[in-house]
Amino acid sequence: MPLAHYEVNSLSTCIPLKIMLYGGLFREGVCNDSMNRILQQFFQREASPPIQFIKYAICGAVATGTFVGLFYALSWRLLPALTPDDPLVKLLGATLPPIEAAVRERHFIVNNLVAFLVANLVAYISNILWVFIPGRHHWALEIGLFYLVSGASWLIGTTLGWVLIHYLGARTTIALVCEVAASALINFVMRKFVIFKG
Repeated sequence: MPLAHYEVNSLSTCIPLKIMLYGGLFREGVCNDSMNRILQQFFQREASPPIQFIKYAICGAVATGTFVGLFYALSWRLLPALTPDDPLVKLLGATLPPIEAAVRERHFIVNNLVAFLVANLVAYISNILWVFIPGRHHWALEIGLFYLVSGASWLIGTTLGWVLIHYLGARTTIALVCEVAASALINFVMRKFVIFKG
């Protein structure tokens, strides 16, 4: 008997899917309508809370990728904020000149601000088009609240990053990871329950 056997009987309302692992110890039926309802939620704004969170996470990953990519591009070339022993620098096998701590702290904050403004625009657009229902407030107030909440979470995260660099001597990459994690948690709760309709 094969390790896994899939059986599809029809394409009507329910596709029986039998997965027999290890002689039939595990069997599961998946209804086509249920799967279609789940998938349909990814192609519209309204979604159940678990799917909405997944969509938020996807948009957040794109915005975070924008933020991190722009931050590192700026920190690498425009306003240097990376040290030779930074984990990313080591991972890439690059060599960078040493940088004074005060300069690195300043550049960390400026690079963060520029990356924040651009990534936040990406987050706002993807959130209103795909994740949340806009219209709880007038559009101008909604954008203002979005940037205000994001700014507050950015300030909290950036302060945390600065503290980690200044007082604990943390590497820039470690400080950035802590900043992103703190911001993501604050933003989801505020966007879902304060800024948008749900």
